[in-house]
Amino acid sequence: MSTVSRRNGSSPRDLTRIGDRVSFVYLERCTVHREDNAITATDADGVTHIPSATIGTLLLGPGTRVTHQAMSVLGESGAGVVWVGEQGVRFYAGGRALTRSSGLVEAQATAWANRRTRLEVARAMYRLRFPDEDPAGCTRQELLSKEGRRLKECYRQESTRTGVPWRRREYNRDDFSAGDTPNQAVTAAAQCMYGIAHAVVTALGCSPGLGFVHSGHERSFVLDVADLYKTDVAIPAAFDAAAEGTEDVATRTRRALRDRINQTGLLDRCVKDIRNLLGYDGTRDTADARDRVTLLGDGELHIESGRNHGEEPIW
Repeated sequence: MSTVSRRNGSSPRDLTRIGDRVSFVYLERCTVHREDNAITATDADGVTHIPSATIGTLLLGPGTRVTHQAMSVLGESGAGVVWVGEQGVRFYAGGRALTRSSGLVEAQATAWANRRTRLEVARAMYRLRFPDEDPAGCTRQELLSKEGRRLKECYRQESTRTGVPWRRREYNRDDFSAGDTPNQAVTAAAQCMYGIAHAVVTALGCSPGLGFVHSGHERSFVLDVADLYKTDVAIPAAFDAAAEGTEDVATRTRRALRDRINQTGLLDRCVKDIRNLLGYDGTRDTADARDRVTLLGDGELHIESGRNHGEEPIW
C-alpha cells in the first residue's frame, strides 16, 4: 500500500520559487493522481509524471478527474489549480501561499485601505503598462479613458502586424464560439493570464480580492495583475495564434502564450512588480523554514506567541 498520505508537507526551503516555475501545464481527458511529490496524468497513452513544485498553474480541461491526494500535494507546493471550462471560457482557482509570512498581504491591505495610496498604486500600475505616458495627477476616470484608447491602438497594431482582420472586442461568456477567431484567441489568452496571475498572487500570500483598479470581485487584484501584461504578452500571443488559422485557436493560443511567458521570464517579473507596487521590501520575511506566529502589541511590536502574557498566571 502506498505511504504517500503519511509524507510530511513541504517547507518553504523545499519549494521552488514561483519565478522559477513552469508558467502553466494544461491537461484534459485524463485522471490526475499523486505519486510521491509528483502528480501523474493517466490517459490512453499512459502515465506522465510532473513534479508538483515546478508548476505555476495547473489547467484542468474537459474530461479530467483529480484525486484528493493530487490536490493535497498541489496545495502543499503552492501551485494554482484552474478548472477550465469548454474552450477555456471559465475557470475556478485555488492554491496555497509559498510564503509563511503575512508581510506582503499586510502591505497590500495598508495600501488598499487608504484612498490616496490606492489611487497611487493604480497610477503605478498604469505606468508599468504604458511607460511612455505619465499618469501623475490623473483621476480614475482619466486612467480608464487612457487605457481604453491604448487597448484599441494595441489591437490595431497587432492586426496590422499579423494581417488578422480586427473589428472590435466581443466576448460572450456563455458562448465562446460566438466571437470571431481573433476574439476567441484574445479570450483564451485572457483566461490563461488570469490563472497565472491568480497562482502568483496566491503563492505570494496576497489577497486576490483587494484590487486597486478592479473592485467588488473575489479576484479583483488578480485581474489587476493580469492586465499589467495584456498588451505586451497576452494580446500579441493571441494574434499570433489567430494568424495560423481558425481551427483549434484556443489550444494554439495557450501554446503561443506559454512560449512567450517562458521566453520573457514573466513569472519572475510578476513577483518583482507586485512587491514594488505594494512597496514591500521583504523585511518581514524570515529565512527560517518553520512557521512563525507572533502577537501584535502596542507600537506595532511583535511579541512571542504560544505563551500567556497576563500579569498573573491562569490555572
